[in-house]
Amino acid sequence: MRLIDNTPALKEFCEELSHEAFITLDTEFVREKTYYPKLCLIQVGYKNGAAVIDPLAPHIDLKPFFKLLKDENILKVVHSGHQDIEIFYNLTGQTPKPVFDTQIAASVCGFGRCVSYDALVYAVTKIELDKSSRLTDWTLRPLDQKQLEYALRDVTFLIPCYEYLVKYLNEHNRESWINEETAELIDERCYQIDPECAWQRIKHSAHSTHFLSALKALASWREKRAMKYDVPRRSILKDEILLAIASTNPKTTQDLKSVRNIRGDIVEGKLGNEILEVLEQARHAPMMHDLKKIDRERKVHIPGNAAALMEVLRLLLKIKCDQEGVVQSVVADEQDIRDIACGNDADNPALKGWRYEFFGKQALAFRKGLASISYDTQTKSIVINVKEKKK
Repeated sequence: MRLIDNTPALKEFCEELSHEAFITLDTEFVREKTYYPKLCLIQVGYKNGAAVIDPLAPHIDLKPFFKLLKDENILKVVHSGHQDIEIFYNLTGQTPKPVFDTQIAASVCGFGRCVSYDALVYAVTKIELDKSSRLTDWTLRPLDQKQLEYALRDVTFLIPCYEYLVKYLNEHNRESWINEETAELIDERCYQIDPECAWQRIKHSAHSTHFLSALKALASWREKRAMKYDVPRRSILKDEILLAIASTNPKTTQDLKSVRNIRGDIVEGKLGNEILEVLEQARHAPMMHDLKKIDRERKVHIPGNAAALMEVLRLLLKIKCDQEGVVQSVVADEQDIRDIACGNDADNPALKGWRYEFFGKQALAFRKGLASISYDTQTKSIVINVKEKKK
C-alpha cells in the first residue's frame, strides 16, 4: 500500500509516472456542506502499481500532480469522470488532457449508456468488488488499511477495463465514436459556471414570461450567493421555495411572509431583503420575451403524418443496434426520433458525427421516401435498402 502524504514523495511519484503511456485516475470528495466539491483523496493506478495521494495532508503541495495532469503524452483513464475533472478544473483552471472515459467507451461497446464501475469490472474480470466502505467519510483521518484498499480498487481494476475496451474499439473500428463525447467531457466551457443559466436546471410546470423572468433572477442570485460563501444552493433556498416566490412575485415583506413554506427567519432577515431587491430589479428590467423559447419544455405534439414515421424510425434504430451490438439509447432517444419525424433537424445529436453515419443518414432517407426495410430469405436477415437520390 503506497500512501503519499508529503510533497517530496509526491514529486518522486510523479516523476515515475512521467514515463507511463497511461494512468488511471479517481477521486474521493465530499460536497454535502459546500458548493464546490472538497477533494479528500486522489487514487492513481499504472501498469506496475497504484498509490493514494492525500490532498488533506498538512503542507502537501499538489503542483507536481497537477503538472502531470497537463502532460499530453500521458493518457488519463477515468470512469464517469465528469466530477473528477470538475474538481481538477476548479483547482487548476484547466481540464486534464488527453482523457479516456471507460463509461463513455463502454456505451458504444454494448454495455449501456451509464454502466457503473462495479458492473463494468464484473463484466470484464468476473470479480465482484467489495462495497463495504462506500459510505466512508473521506474527510476523517487517519484512514485505515481497508479504506485505502477500497479506494485503490477504483483505479487498479480500471486498467483491465481500459485494455478490454480499447481492444474492442479497435476491432470494431469505433475509436472515432467516442471522440465527440470525450471532447465535450474535457471542454473547459462545461465547467465554467454561468449564474444566468442556473434557472434552466429547475423543474417546473409554469411557463409565463413574468414567472420565468422572476425565476431567472432568483436562481442567478442564489447561485452567486452559493458560490461566494461556498455553500449548497439548498441551504440558501430550496427549489420549491424559489419556485413559490417566483410564482407569487412578492413586493413587500408581508407578501413574502405569505409564500408557502418559507421560514420566518428568512423573511425577516438579510435573505428576505435580498429576495425583494432581486425581484424589484427583475420587474424594472426589460422583459425577456425569448425566455419561453429557451425554456426546458419538451415538444410533445406529434402531427398525425409523423406518428407512423416515428414507428418506422424506432424499428430502424432497433434493427441497426441489434445488428451492431449497440444500446439504442446511446444512439438516439425518443426526443431525437420525434424531432427527425417532425422535421426538426437543428441540434439533433442523432444527426451529428458517428450517430449520423450509423443511424441518422438512413433515418433521413426514410423520411424522404428513399429507404425501405426487407427480409433476405437466403441470409435470414433484415436488410435496410437506401435508394440513390435522383438528380
